[in-house]
Amino acid sequence: MYTRNLGTLKVSPIGLGCMGMSEFYGTHDDAQSIDTIHRALDLGINFLDTADAYGPFTNEELIGRAIRGRRDSVVIATKFGNERNADGSWLGINGRPDYVKAACDASLLRLGVDHIDLYYQHRVDVKTPIEDTVGAMSDLVRAGKVRCIGLSEAAPGTIRRAHAIHPLTALQTEYSIWSREPEDEILPTVRELGIGFVAYSPIGRGFLSGKIKTIDDFEPGDYRRSSPRFKGENFDRNLHIVTRVEELARTKGVTPAQLALAWVLSRGNDIVPIPGVRRIPHLEENAAAVNITLSPEEIAGIDDAVPKGTAAGDRYPDMTRVNQ
Repeated sequence: MYTRNLGTLKVSPIGLGCMGMSEFYGTHDDAQSIDTIHRALDLGINFLDTADAYGPFTNEELIGRAIRGRRDSVVIATKFGNERNADGSWLGINGRPDYVKAACDASLLRLGVDHIDLYYQHRVDVKTPIEDTVGAMSDLVRAGKVRCIGLSEAAPGTIRRAHAIHPLTALQTEYSIWSREPEDEILPTVRELGIGFVAYSPIGRGFLSGKIKTIDDFEPGDYRRSSPRFKGENFDRNLHIVTRVEELARTKGVTPAQLALAWVLSRGNDIVPIPGVRRIPHLEENAAAVNITLSPEEIAGIDDAVPKGTAAGDRYPDMTRVNQ
């Protein structure tokens, strides 16, 4: 599999989002997830994305077990800042320097590694100056505990202030056919500064795969049941988007998920989508998308079928936690 560059990091063109292996998307099976991670590495997908908040804490431990003996072939990205108790309760967003360093040490221990390749601030702490948070992250780089740093769901002004303290390798945010907000200001900003872009939920939290037809397709504890885009009339309106994606995929001779990934990949070589999967068949389906080329006419067709801003409903119940 070919590679793309995120700063000094060489990563596979798609990564593997591991969040759903431990929480938020229903039941999970650690043995199955480890098999999926191993298959990803065998396919050349070397970029694994996690966070201390996932589980909480258990997702990092899962990845640590999965990569044992294969550390040199893996680029690990993890995050701090969404602070939680062990019982899963949320404590808020924390970017204080002392917390940054303690969170890093805890993540290193859970992952069983001596350094983190890419360390993100998961959400911006508006109570702590970004200069203080990134200053602490820079200290971690100098200490050899972290190779590169990044931010997640940060606003252009915050990105600029952070980058002035220590070069950012990547900015992570949601980006897909139905979530194109980064095109307005985020992507122009990171491209001006030479920062890579990591796109999470590139298949619209699975919705653009065409495999979800009713709210009952989600398990009882699935996060998406409380997401505005999957509730009430929004669900029905957004199904029309999926229908259009399915039609375009049939014309192309690919699956809807592959079309969605190929579209994100087509937006620039500085973009790396990280679709989340738990099972090997879905992983292999996604991996095949890296070999799909969309013509300008096909891209225009997608734009016509799913115009920017078409999706009904916000991405999160509380949008104050993003783009700070």
